[in-house]
Amino acid sequence: MDHQIRSLSGRVALVTGASRTVGIGAAICDALARDGADIAFSHFADYDREMYGTDTGDPARIEGALRATGVRVAGIAIDLSAPDAAENLLNEVEARLGPVTVLVNNAAHSTRDGYQKLDAATLDRHYAVNVRTTALLAVEFARRFQGHEGGRIINLVSGQNMGPMPEELAYVATKGAIAAFSRTLAAELAPRGITVNAVNPGVTDTGWITPELRAELLPQMPRGRFGEPADAARLIAWLASDAAAWVTGQLIDSTGGWPI
Repeated sequence: MDHQIRSLSGRVALVTGASRTVGIGAAICDALARDGADIAFSHFADYDREMYGTDTGDPARIEGALRATGVRVAGIAIDLSAPDAAENLLNEVEARLGPVTVLVNNAAHSTRDGYQKLDAATLDRHYAVNVRTTALLAVEFARRFQGHEGGRIINLVSGQNMGPMPEELAYVATKGAIAAFSRTLAAELAPRGITVNAVNPGVTDTGWITPELRAELLPQMPRGRFGEPADAARLIAWLASDAAAWVTGQLIDSTGGWPI
């Protein structure tokens, strides 16, 4: 098989928050698997039920599709808000697939708040997943990394630096923290051969866009469409590859030109 197509052969990638076939997490898993990486992904049905009602995700379908590409796969159900989630998740992946070489922190907790609703419990739930476990996964990954080159940490953010996101105060605060965290961690880990980057995939159609929001936002999109999960996945697969070895400490807004 063509070397470029399987450029991540022999590596193990961990992608958090991949439970719905229409989601960015599933697309990332697919792109990395098609490049040859063995895939571990986390999912959590309780959050899917809270966010999407009866849609509790499709982890079994995702796992089956990934296996069909010829790579090893481990789907892991875990609550990332637990204080020991990062260590437990990495231990499980190592036991099933071996040491992780690519970490994609895609999972996020997101609810609507705004200044009238924001309270301590809301902040704590966002912090636990979006900051604490994301940060602990990143640093524990780095502590365990045994290579001299090729380590990759890719964190997903949400364009909170590009303008206001009303009624998402807890979400933007925690995602902003990860953007800052990524840049400083990149400087610390560069001598270890580990790159750290953050990606903002822009407005991506994963089933959450209401007809009203679609009518409001679509005219603002320079390409005439919303982002698709595969758009983000292609960028992340490139960042995971050797071709991106010189790219670190970056916050990449991959938004199709929105906003201009």
